Amino acid sequence: MKKLVLLAALLIGATLASAQAQTRAVAIFAGGCFWCMEPPFDKVDGVLATTSGYTGGTKIDPTYEQVSAGRTGHYEALQVEYDPSRVSYEKLLDVFWRNIDPLDASGQFCDKGPHYRAAIFVADDSQRAQAEASKVALEKSGKLPGRIVTEILPAAKFYPAEAYHQDYYRKNPTAYTYYRWSCGRDRRLERLWGAPSTH
Repeated sequence: MKKLVLLAALLIGATLASAQAQTRAVAIFAGGCFWCMEPPFDKVDGVLATTSGYTGGTKIDPTYEQVSAGRTGHYEALQVEYDPSRVSYEKLLDVFWRNIDPLDASGQFCDKGPHYRAAIFVADDSQRAQAEASKVALEKSGKLPGRIVTEILPAAKFYPAEAYHQDYYRKNPTAYTYYRWSCGRDRRLERLWGAPSTH
C-alpha cells in the first residue's frame, strides 16, 4: 500500500512539474543597459519575471565591474521568464526590436563597448527560426535607415547581476529617469521607430 501511495505521489509531482514547464519558458535578450530593458518587458501581459544579468562570456560568475571592463566577453542581458500560453516568443521579439537600436554595432545609445552590444540569445531551434524570421522581416520592411547588425547567438550560461541592479528603475526612479534621458535612448528610439503608442 505504501508503495502505491509513493508511486501516486511521484506521478502527481511529475505531472505538476510538466504542467509548470509548459507554462514557463525563458528568453534572453541583450539590449545595452539592462536597467532600460526591464520596463518594456515587465509591462507585457504573460511575462512572469525579468532578471538583469550577464551572458555570452567566458568568466564564471562575473561581477559588474569585470563585465564593464570589457574583458570577460559577456553582454549585459535580460532573462525573461514568460507564460507561452499568454504571450508568444514572437511578441517578445517585437518588444525587443522596438527597444534597441539594431543599426549600432558598437553598443547601444550612449553606452559603447562589446558588453553593451545588442543580441538575441536563442535556446533552441524554434527560438532561432523565429528570431531569424523576425530579423529578415524587419530588414525587408524598409523601416530602418540602414543594415541590421544585431546578432542571433546560441544561449549561454546566464549569471544574474548583483541585487542592486535588479528592478533598478523601480528602486531608483529619479536616477534611472535621468540616466535614460541623458543617454538619449528615447530620442533615438523615436527617430527609429516613431513615437511610442499611448494605448
